[in-house]
Amino acid sequence: MRRSIALFLAFVLIGWAGGVGAAPEGQVIVAQGVDPTTLDPHLHLETPALNVLLQIYDTLLFRDPNLKLIPWLAESWRVVNPTTWEFKLRKGAKFHNGEDVDAEAVKYSLERIIDPNTKPQRQITFFNLVDHVEVVDKHTARVITKKPFPVLENNLALLGNIVPPKYFKANDMAHLAKNPVGSGPYKFVRWVKDERIVMEANEQWWGGAPKVKTLIFRPIPEHAVRVAALQAGEVDIAVNIPPHLVPVIDKHPRLYITKAPSVRTIFLPIYTHKFGEGNKLVGPIEHPTKDKRVRQAMNYAVNVDEVIQGVLEGQGIRTATPLTAKHFGFDPALQPYKQDVAKAKQLLTEAGYPNGIDLVLNSPDGRYLKDKEVAEAIAGQLTKAGIRTKVRVHEWTTYLNKYVYPHGADPMFLIGWGNTNWDADGTLFPLWRSGQPLANFYNADFDGLVDQAKVNMDAKTRLDLYRKALRIFMDEAPAIPLYQQMDLYGVNKRVNFKALSSEQIVGVWLSLKDQK
Repeated sequence: MRRSIALFLAFVLIGWAGGVGAAPEGQVIVAQGVDPTTLDPHLHLETPALNVLLQIYDTLLFRDPNLKLIPWLAESWRVVNPTTWEFKLRKGAKFHNGEDVDAEAVKYSLERIIDPNTKPQRQITFFNLVDHVEVVDKHTARVITKKPFPVLENNLALLGNIVPPKYFKANDMAHLAKNPVGSGPYKFVRWVKDERIVMEANEQWWGGAPKVKTLIFRPIPEHAVRVAALQAGEVDIAVNIPPHLVPVIDKHPRLYITKAPSVRTIFLPIYTHKFGEGNKLVGPIEHPTKDKRVRQAMNYAVNVDEVIQGVLEGQGIRTATPLTAKHFGFDPALQPYKQDVAKAKQLLTEAGYPNGIDLVLNSPDGRYLKDKEVAEAIAGQLTKAGIRTKVRVHEWTTYLNKYVYPHGADPMFLIGWGNTNWDADGTLFPLWRSGQPLANFYNADFDGLVDQAKVNMDAKTRLDLYRKALRIFMDEAPAIPLYQQMDLYGVNKRVNFKALSSEQIVGVWLSLKDQK
């Protein structure tokens, strides 16, 4: 658990944190499927926003291109005791407005996330065990937790962006959501909603000036339009390339494909319970999916392998649960439900629905690789098993803010979860532990197991707890797990870029071909 300053020196020496060099030059335009819902770094849980904000804001820790934990704003860190983590901050780091990056900024930032007055409180699920932060001296902060918190360092390499206290205290939430000021390698220039976000290199960044001067993010929801923009040279990096267009890009004289098996899994959460204001449990929902047998029938009704081959052209890896083999807590013994339409119909009859049921499957369009098409294919399979399913498609921001977070996407919705804290806690707790912002499921035994795993520092014990929790998950079927996403990027050959399983696009690691 100890990390030394020597590790920081090692990563600077091999040169992928920036480093001193020529002045930044040129620009790179990145096309994502959707625009961020906010530029406030503490009010989101979405990769498109994360990819923009990690350019502007720094976290205490980070992960290198091989996804190993490394120092970032913190030069080193250690566990003082089971409920106290100490972080030594680098000296001389500055926010874009000139404020110092110091222990007071760490205290303000992390305590802002857990403050109930910070609304919407979306990152609380990753920091709910943090009690407070102590300032030891200007460059030393201690995070005090309510209980042992084994995944705190994982979470601090993903979220918990450090913000300038004076600037944040002087402005209201609406202003902060549109005008970010951080300490990262890029400074915010402007955001033209649903068109582009422009950033310029921060030549005084503590890790050295980025190699690319201007970084632009553009939202282009339609896959074909995104690829056309790439072919025309209007963008340099395009996410979520449709599999059938991969050969086209491979043959293009100015483009190339880079891909990685994402840590993101795609699945369909199924509502079992209703949660009201403050995510408080109200009771079972008034829909057939409150019955476990109906949810099991829905799992038996689908053929995910067929969807992977037919819709994604093989660019997906079937999963039994919402975890991948890269996650701590993954259980390789668990096998996915195998399609059995007769079994599905039998379970529906046993649940009192011999004539089947009707439901709505909510889906975004353009956020994930062929998300709408996947939803439509699954709906067709469900319908053939007597689960008559209508797909309702939503624009991404509306989808999150009016349906997913307010518990209004019942009885089922499509979502992807890129758990890059690499621990089962980062998936099972926020999505299925009752009382969390995204949870629509309640099982007391499941809650107890994930709660125990969250605070146990012994890895073997935690693995056993997750094994038990996942078996409850498989039996209770509060979701239809689909597949691990394969991330496909189209890139202009003038840009050096390599796909990461974290889905992160790290601007300070980008360069142009004529740059050294």
